Amino acid sequence: MAPNELWCTDYKGEFLLGNHHYCYPLTVTDHATRYLLTCEALSSTREDYAFTVFERLFKERGLPANIRSDNGVPFASAHSLFNLSKLAVWWLRLGIGIERIKPGHPQQNGRHERMHLTLKKEATKPAAANFLQQQARFDKFIDVFNNQRPHEALGMKCPVEIYQPSNRTYTGLPDIDYPLHDRTIVVTRCGRICLGKKKINFSTVFAGQVVGIKEVHDDIWLVSFMDYDLGYFDLETRVLEPLENPFGPKVLPMS
Repeated sequence: MAPNELWCTDYKGEFLLGNHHYCYPLTVTDHATRYLLTCEALSSTREDYAFTVFERLFKERGLPANIRSDNGVPFASAHSLFNLSKLAVWWLRLGIGIERIKPGHPQQNGRHERMHLTLKKEATKPAAANFLQQQARFDKFIDVFNNQRPHEALGMKCPVEIYQPSNRTYTGLPDIDYPLHDRTIVVTRCGRICLGKKKINFSTVFAGQVVGIKEVHDDIWLVSFMDYDLGYFDLETRVLEPLENPFGPKVLPMS
């Protein structure tokens, strides 16, 4: 596996700072090289905070081919179409594949979890007094982990000796079109597809995104996003029937 072929992300378990505020560290590693791309001391798992972290990371390091995560917030959303979140839809929109581990199988992200154990031991016990001081500890840990700690699996090299930024630069959202579909439609803020006077409930995580629709039979329409066929709707019932989940947890090797 090459650098940036797969990034792994998760929140290390929250812990209490000296000022009695909870800290939720968001971490991202490069799977092939073990390079710790970021560890951000955040005050919650809010989606907008994660957007900010990943956008900065994409600007600095380029885009990975895939991102692996668990099924928790903000990487997934329990009640949305295919359990997608707005963050996951943004990744897909950027051409990044999403990998989800099976629920209750953290060993499928084992390499990342082992880093978390070291992070917990060296940078959170005892916790710092506030977010600024805790972030300074995380930054020091990143420096040591990447530049001073050789790994046997890397031939006793440090991650910094192998990792290199992605050649897929981040330039914002690319244009999207659907030349093989009958129409392109922007999903409404409330998550609907509007076709004439008919309104079909789709998913709010796709709000503002462009989807392609194609009539495959009388009043039966296929809905696609990017290269993914998501489901069919009938103009009479105005109900979306999802296809098999293309983003569901896969049987991943323990790593």
